[in-house]
Amino acid sequence: MILSKDEILLEIRKGRIALDPFAPSAVGPASVDLTLGRAIRVFRPKNIMFSIDKDIDYKKITVVVDIADGYVLRPGELVLGMTQEKITLPDDICGWLNSRSRFARIGLMSHVTAPFVCPGVRNRQVLEIYNAGPQKIRLVPGARICQLILQQCRGTARYKGKFRRQGL
Repeated sequence: MILSKDEILLEIRKGRIALDPFAPSAVGPASVDLTLGRAIRVFRPKNIMFSIDKDIDYKKITVVVDIADGYVLRPGELVLGMTQEKITLPDDICGWLNSRSRFARIGLMSHVTAPFVCPGVRNRQVLEIYNAGPQKIRLVPGARICQLILQQCRGTARYKGKFRRQGL
């Protein structure tokens, strides 16, 4: 069951869901808009090949860039961003990160893969941001770049994987 605006706000009032920082205006009919933080990871221009059967460390092939003044994302470029909001979910609510339609219409994919937000998380979310359009797109910190859709789980679970305390 997807949580509607009233259910999202109720869970926040109960303290079961927390978003920090939180703006009530970010809650839509059945989602919460999340904003882009001021640092991204940019891939270094190297001709390296990875095998997907190995433990790949993205930090070895990227560099952190401060985008306080914005960042121009070129067509075909992928960067890693992070939400400003730290998301805390209870053990019976999970989430899905999706691009916002206003940006998708110009070719910006705010979150390309791995959209699942596990129940029981307490972290900011890494975003795989890709420009699939023909024009350059300027990324701006604080922009409402993606949306979080929240869903009730049947039963409970808690994420304990390697990215539970993720950062850029």
